Amino acid sequence: MLAILEYIDPHSDRIDLLVDTVDKLRPRNPRDYAYAGEQVRTLCQLLKGNPEQAWALRSYLTTLLQTRRHTSLYSDVGILSNDGFFTELRRRIAYRILPPALDELYLSDTLDRVLCREDDYRWLRMVPNGDWLDLFDVIAAARPPQADLQDHATDRARQVTLTGVLDAIRTLSCRVCAQGLEPRLIHAHMEIEEVDSPFLMQNIEANRYLDEYARLMAGEIAQMEDARHLLVMLDQCEDVVLKIRRGALSSGTTVALTYLLVAITQSIDRLRKLLFLVDVSGNLPAAPTLDLHALAREAALLPKATAQQNAALAQAAVTASDEPASMRRIAAVSLAHELAEAHNTKYQIRGLMRDNVDLLARNVTENASRTGEHYIAERRADLRGMLGSSAGAGLVIGCMAIIKILISYMHKAPLIEALLYSVNYAFGFMLVHVLHFTIATKQPAMTAARIAAALHSSQQGGRRQVDVDSMATLVNKVFRTQIVAVLGNLATVIPMAYLLALGYWYLFGQHLVTPEKAHHLIADSHPWHSLALLHAAIAAVWLFVSGLVSGYYDNKALYTRMALRVQQLRWLRRLLGQERLQRFGRYLEHNLGGLMGNAVFGILMGVTGTVGYLLGLPLDVRHVTFSSANLAIGFVGLDQRIDLETLGYTVLGIALIGLVNLTVSFSLALWVALRARKVRFRHGIRLLRALGARLRSAPLDFFVGPRDADDALPEPANPRGYK
Repeated sequence: MLAILEYIDPHSDRIDLLVDTVDKLRPRNPRDYAYAGEQVRTLCQLLKGNPEQAWALRSYLTTLLQTRRHTSLYSDVGILSNDGFFTELRRRIAYRILPPALDELYLSDTLDRVLCREDDYRWLRMVPNGDWLDLFDVIAAARPPQADLQDHATDRARQVTLTGVLDAIRTLSCRVCAQGLEPRLIHAHMEIEEVDSPFLMQNIEANRYLDEYARLMAGEIAQMEDARHLLVMLDQCEDVVLKIRRGALSSGTTVALTYLLVAITQSIDRLRKLLFLVDVSGNLPAAPTLDLHALAREAALLPKATAQQNAALAQAAVTASDEPASMRRIAAVSLAHELAEAHNTKYQIRGLMRDNVDLLARNVTENASRTGEHYIAERRADLRGMLGSSAGAGLVIGCMAIIKILISYMHKAPLIEALLYSVNYAFGFMLVHVLHFTIATKQPAMTAARIAAALHSSQQGGRRQVDVDSMATLVNKVFRTQIVAVLGNLATVIPMAYLLALGYWYLFGQHLVTPEKAHHLIADSHPWHSLALLHAAIAAVWLFVSGLVSGYYDNKALYTRMALRVQQLRWLRRLLGQERLQRFGRYLEHNLGGLMGNAVFGILMGVTGTVGYLLGLPLDVRHVTFSSANLAIGFVGLDQRIDLETLGYTVLGIALIGLVNLTVSFSLALWVALRARKVRFRHGIRLLRALGARLRSAPLDFFVGPRDADDALPEPANPRGYK
């Protein structure tokens, strides 16, 4: 360490010596919490014992600061660009492969050499803020070795830094103004057109504040007003962003709008921090983002002792007599940590996805949650309705299974055959939706989102308590509704397929399938002599994907106002008439997600086997209803003769296929819904005990539901019936 200090040229603007110094502070093991702090304290002691090296280091750092451009560091690092989500995503992927050309004239680009490792921000946070402030104090207090030397370089560096911060404030204010006037933001919050836009007013206030600051620096005025008016305008801008976020749950959103809201929020947050740093009045309140204790706890690798030291330092600054200056020092360290982390993670994909896809994912699962309410029966009468709805779906699926076998006899090319399979599946599933029937395996993706929504609502507030009994009631309703739906599907799909296969034999004098094909249809459901369970898991993944697609298009229909768009089609108005067109538009807006989800599920079901054949991989799908239909068709093809052992294994395989279909799709949907709502559920054992208690106390009600709605959750009524 001392050898590096001795080689420092106080008049050099080369970055190499700073890179070497930081490398000495950097721990070789990222988990070595104590090393970085010890090195910072060692450097501090060396500078105290060597005044000449301390002065050389101070001169060197001031030379670096006054010869670099600062604005982009404060206005760009850690803030999303104006390019849009997908352009930013492509840029980050490209720069991770081949980094961009850098210009060390800019302070932001200089950081690439100083903080060259992606985890540097971690060890910087590990060092207590008090140690950093002690080091800065030692460097700032260093005096020239000759008393007659004047420190003009420090004054110039301070002036350059202050000018860079003020320019960054102007840049960020203009950026917030432009983003706040974006058409997509106005579309999402039309009230902004009825009053003076806070985004425009904050820019006017920022320019007024900066002009007055320039007059203060020039000596034209003795004092200036603080930035309270500007902060009020920024608060109003943030209120608009929050209103749009809350409204997005009912009116929909897009990735582009979410990206814009994140960029505005980041810019406003940075503006507050910079305004607090340059404030000369001492009257501005410290921003909540300057809570270093909270920042310390958010850092996963930050030691507990360091977090406590940082909290004690912040508390001491609040109670100190020179509170504004002390708080500004702490705020400067906090901002430095933030910039270091943003710089190290600027090409990461995970952070971009986390910041921008969360609201869209929440909207997708929220729409799935509202649909999930139609799949939860409250009373026995509701269960009877679900039984009838699922029985209707079984009739349609029985016909689809027969049509698929007939398509296979056409012996078309693989891709053409996959297309025909997909049309069969997609049309059948969409018909089930249009007729308000229910496919049992489509339920988990919707009911999982409904459970996640209940967990989210029960965990609101500070203590985030979970009512396990209410959750057990909801899970019990989901369970018995799911069982009834499965039974309803199987109660009709097996007889329907059996009768159609038998009718084919009576009409054409031959069986629909040959004995070899019949054995193959039955053997495909064997639980361990075939890949039935793997293929059932693949089908479950497609069920989960179709649920996401359904939620996405429901969100898209709301955001784009699908009903109004359809009503503007003149040719359709001439064809249907105004009244029918309006009904059709409303139907499409309310059911676009369901139709698209079923269509996508049908396409995925139809192409999986062909893709597996083309790639030479054992890919296929097994769905409990189609496997049951295949058993009935194979039974007829074997002249209704099948040994009991084969029948037993086949029935067991079909049961396991149904279990895998339901479990995998439900687990994936629940995981995504909980992640979208940022909810964690750690009461699984308590929930199982509550369910067991309900089963022991009222076994009949557990499976068939109560006679009335006394134990019903206070949920909104379902005026449209089951889907």
